[in-house]
Amino acid sequence: MCGITGWVDWTRDLSYETPIVQSMGDALCSRGPDAEGLWVTSHAVFAHRRLIVVDPDGGLQPMTRTFGERAYTIVYNGELYNTEDIRRELVSLGYHFEGYSDTEVLLVSYVAWGPQCVEKLNGIFAFAIWDDANQRLFMGRDRLGVKPLFISRVGQGIIFGSEIKALLRHPAIEPVITEEGLAEIFSMGPARTPGHGVFEQVEELLPGHILIGSPDGMKMQSYWKLQSYEHEDSLDTTVERVRELMVDIVERQLISDVPIATFLSGGLDSSVVSAIAARYFKRTGRDALHTYAIEFKDMEKHFTANAFQKSLDGPWAEKISKFIGSVHHRVIFDTPDLAEHLLHPLHTRDLPGMADIDTSLFLFCKRVKEDVTVALSGEAADEVFGGYPWFHREDALKADTFPWSLRLHERMGIMSDELKQRIKPHEYVRERYLQALSEVPKLPGENARDARVREIGYLSITRFMPTLLDRKDRMSMGSGLEVRVPFCDHRLVEYVFNIPWSMKTVGNEVKGILRKAMEGYLPDDALYRKKSPYPSTPNPAYLALVREKALAVVNDPSSPILPFIDPSSVRALAQMSYSPTEHRPWFGQIMGTAQMFHYLYETNEWMKQYSVRVK
Repeated sequence: MCGITGWVDWTRDLSYETPIVQSMGDALCSRGPDAEGLWVTSHAVFAHRRLIVVDPDGGLQPMTRTFGERAYTIVYNGELYNTEDIRRELVSLGYHFEGYSDTEVLLVSYVAWGPQCVEKLNGIFAFAIWDDANQRLFMGRDRLGVKPLFISRVGQGIIFGSEIKALLRHPAIEPVITEEGLAEIFSMGPARTPGHGVFEQVEELLPGHILIGSPDGMKMQSYWKLQSYEHEDSLDTTVERVRELMVDIVERQLISDVPIATFLSGGLDSSVVSAIAARYFKRTGRDALHTYAIEFKDMEKHFTANAFQKSLDGPWAEKISKFIGSVHHRVIFDTPDLAEHLLHPLHTRDLPGMADIDTSLFLFCKRVKEDVTVALSGEAADEVFGGYPWFHREDALKADTFPWSLRLHERMGIMSDELKQRIKPHEYVRERYLQALSEVPKLPGENARDARVREIGYLSITRFMPTLLDRKDRMSMGSGLEVRVPFCDHRLVEYVFNIPWSMKTVGNEVKGILRKAMEGYLPDDALYRKKSPYPSTPNPAYLALVREKALAVVNDPSSPILPFIDPSSVRALAQMSYSPTEHRPWFGQIMGTAQMFHYLYETNEWMKQYSVRVK
């Protein structure tokens, strides 16, 4: 895993602009603490920061390979899980390799197959290739958008980077937001509309898309999208296919030249990944798998079960670790730890994010990085298999909006009248929702309820999941840790998307098909335990901390957020928060009142620290 950035312009000599691109690369140093590289030619300059995972000597970047008189240069962030399959095919075509890195395989695959090379790739990736003979730029991003890639069109050229901060190092890109950026932050956030970079000049290369640039112009096009088709496999065949896919996916993702571990929360998803990994370790003669779980101090004292969190995960993680034979590590944090690092996620995301959920994940990844360089996570299983409450709750299924954000009217309550008039929150969210629905691939003959569940699945995969993938990428890479996400393998996503809902919930179980497929890999009571989301601290000290931060913001006349919020409503919310209320999140499953205070505080700091100018 790495950080990539660069500047291409066909109308000017960039060889004199290397300090700018060097600075852009320096902004990504946490993504690649092990090595750095800079490559310069007349119309293109690439910078790279490397986290060494495979082929330490042969995977140096930017990487240039010459075939005849034609030279090609790549900067690449990601991992290919079918590297050896592609290498064998390329060798059969007469190509030779200097090392064994997936970087070289990807570059040679472009030489052999051109833009169609992305269709052969199984992995997570964002890359840029400069074809010197044709003066052509080719960029690609993985199908689900696990790896980020932001772009900005400047003059006749393009600037790109793994993170927004790299682009903001370029003097031509200013931290300006318009009505659209305000709407993304205050109405959609911490989610973000695909393709939008919030800042006026920043875009995002969409997942499953490529970009081709030349002196004649630039074009982006899709090479992959979800399709709907009739599922013809029987239940037994479907169970077997899901099991085969899961085992193949996890085992492919255990390839590494550096220490590798898994996250193990005690929930179904991370337990499945860890169980498969532990079996593979034993079968291949490796030492015992190391597993890691995040916990909060005094969780038992402050925890109250609710519709979204049924039980504590910690004891289950211990039980599963013993069952699979892993060496388990409990990583425990307290409110002072969160307080000390409250704003660190802002500098890894470059945008307001998921409050304490970001902070704790950053600290967790930082701790795991002390022992290993790569970890596998259970992220995305709920989007793929339909695990979230909004797949099952009637109010969410019937809601004519994004089901993880049903309380927009309450968010609007703390917006200023000026902001509401300017961004028209209901209309903006409605437009984004209808845009997403228009993309859903319909299945002819499907009944109304199944069609709606298909819509919810598509929305979850393409609109909610990117928020969590952003979080996982930035918090892990901000710690120099590579985290892989087996449930984002496109083969699994394509197959499970079309399994009928009655089969997905076989046995009347949430994610029933996954549970049935993994029988024998986990104890039955753990396998059929009700899910619990990523832990958010229930400690009232955290609520008190962020409430105080939010009130300090509204009481400070210099706070840049003031024109966009109603201070009296924020104070009223603060007063209400002293009384115990039912936990009803305003975003996702666990972002409640405390996280709203945190989000307001973080947004104000974002506007200050990034010198955000509202146009």
